[in-house]
Amino acid sequence: MNPLATVGRFFLSFLQQIGEISLFSARAVSHCFRPPFYVRHILRQMLDIGYFSLPVVGLTALFTGMVLALQSYTGFARFSAESAVATVVVLSVTRELGPVIAGLMVAGRIGASIAAEIGTMRVTEQIDALHTLSTNPMKYLVAPRLIAGAVTLPMLVVVADIIGVFGGYIVGVYKLEFNAAVYLKQTFDFLEFMDVFSGLVKAAVFGFIITLMGCYHGYNSDGGAQGVGRATTNAVVSASILILIFNYAITEIFFATR
Repeated sequence: MNPLATVGRFFLSFLQQIGEISLFSARAVSHCFRPPFYVRHILRQMLDIGYFSLPVVGLTALFTGMVLALQSYTGFARFSAESAVATVVVLSVTRELGPVIAGLMVAGRIGASIAAEIGTMRVTEQIDALHTLSTNPMKYLVAPRLIAGAVTLPMLVVVADIIGVFGGYIVGVYKLEFNAAVYLKQTFDFLEFMDVFSGLVKAAVFGFIITLMGCYHGYNSDGGAQGVGRATTNAVVSASILILIFNYAITEIFFATR
């Protein structure tokens, strides 16, 4: 019976974790819509999440678009369909690669940072000090980060989309020797509003997930420095997994019936 007991303990622990995250999410979201609003904290988090993440996201998007153009050309050349490279690049970047790549990069950078910062405040009893000062930690620490993440990541994804498509254009025109005007025409002719909109919806959800996981694991960390390190790792891993899961779910919602 020991193997069954182990599976049961794991399953119950998993359900408990889901319940705790759900309750934490409900409390955090409720504070996002109730005053007071710490506007300075929201703007500071938007600057940290958006502006300071631009270099890593932009560089990743650029080379992703370039590689995608090369790989698409290699595959389509076997079927004499090289003209579809521009279409594949722009649709892949706006629908999938832009939001997912930006989300994963921001999860590695911001999710870890949030978990470490709030986790350190937890183990050094700074969160308890906020209670003593009649300041709600959920309102002061969590809500501004959730708002900033959900608002800023779509803006970041717009930039990533542009840079990714530009990377495909560079390879297509200067390496694969496509006509520049024809490449741009192919890019814009087959791009629809829903392609871009679905990517921005994904980005908003991913931004919320990244900041939520960072705040949750940091807020509930314990055990000193080792606990903070564990919270940081869990925040990045859980955010990355949830990004991939919700990416499929949102894609199913938008494009399954088309």
